[in-house]
Amino acid sequence: MDFVTTLLPRADEELNSPYGYTPTRYVAIIFIVLFSLSTLAHTAQASIFRTWWLFPTACLAGAVEILGWSGRLWSSYNVGNSDAFQIQITATILAPTPLVAANFIILGRIITRLGPVYSRLSPKWYTIVFLCCDIISLVIQGVGGGMAAVASDNNEDPTPGGNTMLGGIIFQMIAIAFYVVLALEFFMRYLWDRPIRSVAKPILGEQEATRGVLDGRLKLMSSALVFSTLVLFIRAVYRTIELSDGWDGRIITTEVYFNVLDGMMVIFAMVAINIAHPGLLLPTNHGSSYVMREKSADESTRTLA
Repeated sequence: MDFVTTLLPRADEELNSPYGYTPTRYVAIIFIVLFSLSTLAHTAQASIFRTWWLFPTACLAGAVEILGWSGRLWSSYNVGNSDAFQIQITATILAPTPLVAANFIILGRIITRLGPVYSRLSPKWYTIVFLCCDIISLVIQGVGGGMAAVASDNNEDPTPGGNTMLGGIIFQMIAIAFYVVLALEFFMRYLWDRPIRSVAKPILGEQEATRGVLDGRLKLMSSALVFSTLVLFIRAVYRTIELSDGWDGRIITTEVYFNVLDGMMVIFAMVAINIAHPGLLLPTNHGSSYVMREKSADESTRTLA
């Protein structure tokens, strides 16, 4: 009987749980280990390849995820602890936002390599526009999380804070959708060779100087970017539905939905960038393909002269 009691959460614990359940301890431990390994790998890779922009994006996302899942682990020991609940709800909502920013930066670098003439926005403006959207989303979600935490501490209704967080997530989801549309247009225009702007004429019979080569590295990086963006969008859709359903709704009170559609989606996105790392596939000292082609053509002109 004691053995059964240790396995099954007690009825009074479930009633006092802000989750609607007691977080499964081994699941929290697994995700803490996975996020720790991925974050350590990102830290090492960013240092080795000198991709410093990954520290405030992928590495920060991993660190905040570790904090959030540590809060869930804490709750597995004391499910009624409000501090543990507030840590996990705030951290797991905010954590993927810096990771989304990493995807925005990666797309800008791919565009630089393949040719900005095929893109609706320049690589610089991709970074400016979508990072600003990411920051706005982060601020809104952070304010909502703070409001919900204060309301919970004062035994007040956390719904206004939840609605604010929902607004931040919806804003992020719209930004991702807009980014996906522009990215899809870019790749289609590149593959069909239909630039938005006029391009330079071929020099000495070379391919267009403004068109880069989609080599194996860029194909792998682009595939990882598509996969990472897809799973992060799935996670954003889940979070939107979850918060829309309310704090005591069926979705937010079902643990498996959170584990699969939040935790697993974010770890998939992080590991995808570990495997297809921009420091290896998009080295900064490589230069863009079309720029290198222009240099090659210029050298040929000087040789003929």
